[in-house]
Amino acid sequence: MDRYPELTRAREDMRAQSELYQPTVFWDEASSRIVEEIHAHGVESFRSLPEPLGFFVPTFGIPGNGFSNEQVEALLGSLRREFPDARKCELALNQFLTGQMSALADYRALVAADDVKVKPHLHRFSESTVGSPIEHFEFGGRLFSRSSLNYLLGLALLKKHLNGDVPRTVLEIGGGFGTLGEVLATCGIDDLRYIDIDIPPTSFVAQHYLTEVLGPERVATYEQTRTRESIPVSSLPPVAVLCSWQIERLVGTVDLFVNFISFQEMEPYIVRNYLSHVARLGTRWILLRNLREGKQLRKKGWVGVEVPILSDDYLAMLPDYELVERNVLPFGYRTVDNFHSELLLLRRTT
Repeated sequence: MDRYPELTRAREDMRAQSELYQPTVFWDEASSRIVEEIHAHGVESFRSLPEPLGFFVPTFGIPGNGFSNEQVEALLGSLRREFPDARKCELALNQFLTGQMSALADYRALVAADDVKVKPHLHRFSESTVGSPIEHFEFGGRLFSRSSLNYLLGLALLKKHLNGDVPRTVLEIGGGFGTLGEVLATCGIDDLRYIDIDIPPTSFVAQHYLTEVLGPERVATYEQTRTRESIPVSSLPPVAVLCSWQIERLVGTVDLFVNFISFQEMEPYIVRNYLSHVARLGTRWILLRNLREGKQLRKKGWVGVEVPILSDDYLAMLPDYELVERNVLPFGYRTVDNFHSELLLLRRTT
């Protein structure tokens, strides 16, 4: 018996689409492994499963920091044995290894940057525990993950330039498990409409998450839009999760387009196609976060891309937009090996 027939149907539908909407080389094998884990362990626990944690559920601590459980225990154990009275050192090392120090640094940047008197009200957000997350941090009585802090920092950068012109219709491609939709739903935005476009199984996970968090009456699923030849943006509820090929069926206008990290995992010709639809929808603002240097090349035994896409490639693909700001610190991230997860904010000029 098929545990998730809607996921199976979406995957079958995807195989009949153009290669533009199929998993890229980076995601092809990973997608199959994610499906297997979801079927084996249940979508209810997706935030604690190895494959999602390796691909679309980011963490500050294990596994995102590159350490294993064995390494963490060995480091802490060695400190306790060699320096049994160094309680403060143990606390500091533990906070570093668990990611709490990094999470707090992002939270401090958010608090410093955000004007709580101006919409969108980022200070209202507290993350759900749907999906059984292995990592959550509490600051100011609210819960955060690496995913939510990534988006909140990006929105804080955007907010600096809006001058009160708050986007109401937001389109995202590659929305992970739906964090941006959850964040926006708490920001006090009037007549909000958030559309997440992704490949299954990630789209299936996102619609599960957002339905659980926001309620089924506020979320349109793939099953509800699957047979529609035309999907007017204005006809959708506050939140909709569509599959990749359905972007061609979207009609209407969009205020803000967001892509965080997933474009860097695609080949340039696929990104170019998606951005052509973003421009077709008259999108006014574009907020991107991707590696300035591009994703690693695919090698035997290592996941990667055939052709990395660089920051300046996005600008070349968007001739009708001007660059408003590019930022690594404090809103993006510089890795320990000196790669730059860069935010690009663009505004339509025509």
